[in-house]
Amino acid sequence: QYVWRSSAGQDFTVTRDTVNEPLGRGTEIRLHLKEDQTEYLEERRIKDIVKKHSEFISYPIHLIVQKEVEKEVPVEESEEADADEEKDENKAKIEEVDDEDEEGNKKEKTKKIKEMEEVDEELNQTKPIWTRNPDSIQKEEYNAFYKSLTNDWEDPLAVKHFSVEGQLEFRSILFTPGRAPFDLFEGKKKRNNIKLYVRRVFIMDDCEDLIPEWLNFVKGIVDSEDLPLNLSREVLQQNKILKVIRKNLVKKCVEMFSEIAEDKDNFNKFYEAFSKNIKLGIHEDAQNRAKLSEFLRYNSTKSTDELTSLKDYVTRMPEKQKYIYYITGESRQAVESSPFLETLKRK
Repeated sequence: QYVWRSSAGQDFTVTRDTVNEPLGRGTEIRLHLKEDQTEYLEERRIKDIVKKHSEFISYPIHLIVQKEVEKEVPVEESEEADADEEKDENKAKIEEVDDEDEEGNKKEKTKKIKEMEEVDEELNQTKPIWTRNPDSIQKEEYNAFYKSLTNDWEDPLAVKHFSVEGQLEFRSILFTPGRAPFDLFEGKKKRNNIKLYVRRVFIMDDCEDLIPEWLNFVKGIVDSEDLPLNLSREVLQQNKILKVIRKNLVKKCVEMFSEIAEDKDNFNKFYEAFSKNIKLGIHEDAQNRAKLSEFLRYNSTKSTDELTSLKDYVTRMPEKQKYIYYITGESRQAVESSPFLETLKRK
């Protein structure tokens, strides 16, 4: 067998192992930590790292931890004698009654003690939901996964679970939240909420090239089978696979919004929360501009209480109407009091 050594630099050595016992099979890894990095020996730190990067990998990761457990042990005769002497000294007039079982046999006296015990814990018992068939997953399972992924307490408004196969292969689950975060358009905020995995191993959650900025409210995961595990930001920026993934994610997001639009109440919630994002997408995404414009809603002189789409407006147009007039302003109240609108209404 051989030994691979490295000091976390670019160089490494491979030598024949003449010291250690033969492993037979498998690999043994020995890490030598620097003096200022001993936090990585703490149980909590190790569990956090495994949960973040390797929670969903297919093979189990075990950690041997020490836990304090309570056990019942028999009381020795010498201890009983000491206890009797102590009672005599205190002149305690207490008559002890021995416990007996149903057959009249005297039960053995026991006491409870605490001791440290080594316990083998499996750290990655959560199975990746995105690898399963969407038909076999209940809505409650999607909701639970969304809450664990985002730390949101509300259920998502919509979910899109899909896989892409062919020249490249990846699986993804995308969620539309039920409400917009208060910092949706803050400059310092992360540009996206999509976690990138490569073969169930977490890589990063702030890859700006994975999804456009106007979709920064969409949350979810992408698990690629083709990207390399040792992925740097520089490699990602030039990776053709990532561009194909991005194109598919945008396409599936638009499909998800179309499915939301089929339910009027749900779409009203969606539009109230994310209409600014749709308008930003129309401005920035020329390829999907026509599809996104179908999601826009407007106030109309005929439907003052409810917003209407351009498509619905056209279906209500009288045959003699040849033109569609529109007016913009700072607010709905300002537009309604415009003299131009008064002239139009008289027509």
